[in-house]
Amino acid sequence: MKIGLFFGSFNPIHTGHLIIANYIVETTPLDQLWMVVTPHNPHKKRATLANDYDRLHLVNIAVENHNKLHSCDIEFEMPKPSYTIDTLTYLKEKHPEHDFVLIIGGDNLGSFHKWKNYEVILEHYELYVYKRPKYELGALQNHPSISIIDAPLMEISSSIIRQLIRDKKSIRYWVPDKVSDEIERAGMYATPVP
Repeated sequence: MKIGLFFGSFNPIHTGHLIIANYIVETTPLDQLWMVVTPHNPHKKRATLANDYDRLHLVNIAVENHNKLHSCDIEFEMPKPSYTIDTLTYLKEKHPEHDFVLIIGGDNLGSFHKWKNYEVILEHYELYVYKRPKYELGALQNHPSISIIDAPLMEISSSIIRQLIRDKKSIRYWVPDKVSDEIERAGMYATPVP
């Protein structure tokens, strides 16, 4: 199978993530798209992240009725912080029967040359890059391993959602209803980050 890997903190997962994921899996040759929950993105502060398994649980709830979208916790078993090349290598060893495609936002393509072993990624994997407003794609956009995807985008961020929760405001429509219900039930994101 051809499987897209959409990495993210998903802190929490929201409608914007799901629209991009669904659009990409439905309009490209992918058979499935795995939402890879990242325990600790090297570029983000650890203190702002909810518990790894809570974030994974929310992703599971969000994709539970979709036959092509799945959650993936592969990075939970790896050294932290995780680097994309290490995860790709580990997944390929674990699932040699699959072809993996890396999915990233256009905001990451401009700095992709700073990623660990980025040349190896480009040599061995396809990249689907969805455009992001206000971000230049840079010189790599014409690389033969890269396909630019015009996915519909929404100005939604997990940080806005977390702030709404802290301010005791509704997050209806920002996240799927079941995700909102679970965040409220568990009291996630209600406490300000130190």
